[in-house]
Amino acid sequence: MALVLNEEQRFLKDTAHEFLASNAPIDALRKLRDERDETGYSLQLWKQMAELGWAGIFLPEEYGGLDFGFLGLGAVIEETGRTLSASPLIATGVLGASVILLGANSEQKNQLLPQIIAGDLTLALALEESAHHEPLDTAMSATKSANGYTISGSKTFVIDGSSAKQLLVVARTAGNPGDSEGLSIFLVDGDSEGVSRTRLHMADSRDIANIDFDNLQISAEQMIGAEGQAWSFLEASLDRARIALAAEMYGTTLEAFERTIEYLKEREQFGVKIGSFQALQHRASLMHIELEISQSVLMQALSTIDENPEQLALMASLAKARINELSKLVTGEATQMHGGIGVTDELDIGLFLKRSRIAMLTWGDTGYHQNRYAEINGY
Repeated sequence: MALVLNEEQRFLKDTAHEFLASNAPIDALRKLRDERDETGYSLQLWKQMAELGWAGIFLPEEYGGLDFGFLGLGAVIEETGRTLSASPLIATGVLGASVILLGANSEQKNQLLPQIIAGDLTLALALEESAHHEPLDTAMSATKSANGYTISGSKTFVIDGSSAKQLLVVARTAGNPGDSEGLSIFLVDGDSEGVSRTRLHMADSRDIANIDFDNLQISAEQMIGAEGQAWSFLEASLDRARIALAAEMYGTTLEAFERTIEYLKEREQFGVKIGSFQALQHRASLMHIELEISQSVLMQALSTIDENPEQLALMASLAKARINELSKLVTGEATQMHGGIGVTDELDIGLFLKRSRIAMLTWGDTGYHQNRYAEINGY
């Protein structure tokens, strides 16, 4: 299992770094935020990302993808975290694409995956129904009707929920909340009659939405996978997305750390550089150690997706829990070490803190993944 990038992966990472520095600096996120952009990301930037092949890095060549694996994709996503780039890369390019790849039939794959790779189709997974991430607690039902199914209910905290062209709606066609059997996924047009999307303006300025479904009529052909059997591929898709999000969080954390080290070298207090203070040196050393350990965990998790899928759930929870805590430590320390200016909008460092706090809760907080990791190991 590789814990270092090969030459091609390093080239991809370097290319992503240069592209994002030029085309998606942090000022771009500020502009999206200040203008209350309806989409939440630059459509032009997303099209450029797709042209670079990022939307299909891990997808098979038969659909137009690069089949390059998740280590390469993780390297790109890490760079997006460094510039806080807003894009559908994780929601569509990882989570949505994985649901289609792992669960859809051949006709659906041939129709949808090339559109994702080209940057023409964006997806959002409508999953959560409460303030806590518990996928199996899905209660919203899809009841059979004369022409297919009828869905009524609400979904919360849908990543890219207000901008995605299509929604992957998780609903229960059988069983009770808590059961893994009985979950189904339906592909629904985001502008369908009976769908109401409400954009939430979160602290990190990303596109999050609450979605209401009012007597939504859907056909059986809109189902992804077999009826009631969605958990078999939904769990794996979520784990891929959790690892991808951990990669973005690592990039965000690393950038916050490096900016803080530079600040410690420049800021003077009592006539000396504050980086000479031993207490701050110790705190910086601890962050560096945690970053190094977390990088190894992340790379192992990314490698697991391609090489050891039987360990995917275990490694996804380990990576997400580990990098949740890393992000909490480093962005908190970075803000404090910058002093009072660290919590003002004048300095970018506060944006890293806000992004990390939202990401820590997305698709499972530390407690969720520590508990899941323990259960997988039989505790």
